Amino acid sequence: MPVKRTRLELHRDPAHDPGIDVARDRADAIAGSAKRPLIISDGGPIRIGTASWTDPSITAPGVFYPEGQSSAEQRLRFYADRFSLVEVDATYYALPARRMADLWVERTPDDFTFNLKAHALMTGQPTETSRLPREIREALPNALRDKRRIYSKDLPTELIDAVWRIYREALEPLRTAGKLGAILMQYPRWFMPNRANSRELLEARDRLAPLPMAVEVRNGRWLANEDRAARLFAWLAENDLTYVVVDQPQGLESSVPPLAAVASPRLAIVRFHGRRVETWERPEVGVLERFRYLYDEREFAEWAPRVAELSQRADETHVIMNNCYANYGTTNAEEFAEILQRVSSAHPAE
Repeated sequence: MPVKRTRLELHRDPAHDPGIDVARDRADAIAGSAKRPLIISDGGPIRIGTASWTDPSITAPGVFYPEGQSSAEQRLRFYADRFSLVEVDATYYALPARRMADLWVERTPDDFTFNLKAHALMTGQPTETSRLPREIREALPNALRDKRRIYSKDLPTELIDAVWRIYREALEPLRTAGKLGAILMQYPRWFMPNRANSRELLEARDRLAPLPMAVEVRNGRWLANEDRAARLFAWLAENDLTYVVVDQPQGLESSVPPLAAVASPRLAIVRFHGRRVETWERPEVGVLERFRYLYDEREFAEWAPRVAELSQRADETHVIMNNCYANYGTTNAEEFAEILQRVSSAHPAE
């Protein structure tokens, strides 16, 4: 009797989902391409990495880490020997602890950079109550303590203040060690362009200070036309906020166009989400299926000169692979670095 296949499996694109063995072979051929930041003429360094190094799909045996590299310390040291940048996704789900930041500093080379995703409550999204620190759980109003998920709009002002304080103070070891790149404020689809949300962005910037803040929107209305996009970039530049350039599925209601722009000259960020249209807006689809996409050389060849141009206008440029299914992100990070060096004058930093 034939095995019944799911709708997602029936629509799987073998060219962009060839499996971990193919991805591993492609990465092995160019391993080390992204180990150090890349420099193009007189531009700022370009760091390339992934949006996770601890996802269960990448830590599974035989995927990315060598046999025997099973502890948190071993995995981070191995990853940091292959790349100069990583984005921490775990801080979206749980507030970070200072001790963890101390360990990240100890386990990575001096010239290594962490970007960290803001906690869900910091961008108006829900969080699991059970994952909040004890001091916040115990201070919750009675009406919220038994709720499985809560939003920041439900919390008293003093608890919201505590969330931002805990987050900011936990990252102090990274900041003082010079290993903190930026805080990624990734806003949800319902975060629309209006005056209230512009004020919210400025409030977030002030709450995070002195930590640098990068803004990623998930609704195409922010860049609905050239005039609106120009106004957004100018406003971000005026307020020293980094705009996060995205490559993601197009043709959907929420699609954000892949406009390569530098707002704050301090930092440019490009995040690659994959182009899996059929899963992007489906709420029942898990994270792994949504980002299960391996870019090909043609797609990266389109982006390489655009990233090279960004690096000429920013003090530093970060390229993040958020297609973190198994080894797809790590393979594409190696490949993008290799292509960037091949099609431009990019060379590893001294």
